[in-house]
Amino acid sequence: MDHSSSFDTPDPSYAELIAARPSLDMHAHDGLLMDGVPLAAIADAVGTPSWVYSAATITRRARRLREALAPIGAHIHYAVKANDHLAVLGLLAAEGCGADVVSAGELARARRAGIDPADIVFSGVGKTNGELREALGCGVGQINVESAEELDMLSAVASSMGATARIALRVNPDVDAGTHAKITTGKAENKFGIPYRDAVNLALRASSLPGIQFRGIALHIGSQILSMTPYRAAYARAAELVGILRRQGLVIDVVDCGGGLGIPYRDEPAAAPEALAGAIKAELGGLNLKLMVEPGRWLVGPAGILLTSVVLVKFTGERRFVVLDAAMNDLIRPSLYEAWHGILPVSPVDAVAPQVLADVVGPVCESGDTFARGRSLPAFRPDARVAILDTGAYGAVMSSTYNARPLAAQVLVADGGWKLIRPRQSIEDLWRDEIVPAPQG
Repeated sequence: MDHSSSFDTPDPSYAELIAARPSLDMHAHDGLLMDGVPLAAIADAVGTPSWVYSAATITRRARRLREALAPIGAHIHYAVKANDHLAVLGLLAAEGCGADVVSAGELARARRAGIDPADIVFSGVGKTNGELREALGCGVGQINVESAEELDMLSAVASSMGATARIALRVNPDVDAGTHAKITTGKAENKFGIPYRDAVNLALRASSLPGIQFRGIALHIGSQILSMTPYRAAYARAAELVGILRRQGLVIDVVDCGGGLGIPYRDEPAAAPEALAGAIKAELGGLNLKLMVEPGRWLVGPAGILLTSVVLVKFTGERRFVVLDAAMNDLIRPSLYEAWHGILPVSPVDAVAPQVLADVVGPVCESGDTFARGRSLPAFRPDARVAILDTGAYGAVMSSTYNARPLAAQVLVADGGWKLIRPRQSIEDLWRDEIVPAPQG
């Protein structure tokens, strides 16, 4: 839950939130800065709500992850679903990252950003015939097959094209990652993957099907994982399965270790990529495998903020509501997952003002349009600017135009300046592609 009472410790202070995020700083005159750029200046220029991303943070985290994985030879395939903006994809491509995609649209985006199809893994539980044809046609490096039914589809499509699909079977290891129910993917009741008990028979079948080159196994147990314990359990099951399949005479040279590495939204202990590399090495090291990981949130989550403004402060009895111009259509995570996000004032005056308890909400006509409850914040005035932290992943990419609210602008901070990378959607854009049929008769 998002309530402060749900935690054993008080919410982190402004100073603690900023200290844990290297891209942010509070300046006595300019207020909250991202990589030295005043966020107030961005708000003045492009308005609010707006997404603001730190290029330096994305690059820095990609390099740290790559260095952590280098000793075990694991390659990074960025999970495009976390943030699919071409500017973000381009930064990661420049750092040598491949891509993990789950739709034809994400495949096209990754290719447009310069990622070689051979360095793309196509995942997802419901790939269509058309998507499989697109993947095979451009030569994706690997397709992660999620079911016996999909395996038959893929064999038929590949055979009809005279192509060979390089595949891994995504196995559900039935490991509880201990995360929110809506972002766990590795338990037996989840829709993802092939039951562990069925993996051997399906692998043997895959190895004999036309148009299929069986290469190995894949797994992904969930998102926002901060402990290495579930990873170790999942990788141990993967290692066990590799041994069984090899004893059956199958060539297994790939294990896709999935993603899910979490970030500290509040004051949780950070999950270190070095620890993830250690967990992979402990269970899968020495098996002569090509290893890969599919991180998303860890790379881009801390790089983004949602810059928004106070519309008004409303009182209902003793309850104070800070109403923002951002809403659940912009950032749905708090409504969907009861997610906690740090909230900082942008003004240096607000940063040192006395704090009061308030609920932070948006203007959408839903009770779930709530960003925080019982949060200690300044007594904001209308038009005060606010930064909602750690929204670089599953923020803009999950936005909608619900309540006919245009999509927010997006900005990239880089090299001591900033650039608009997506203009704010206009009101007219909301219906630009709608067709109203002419009256009949």
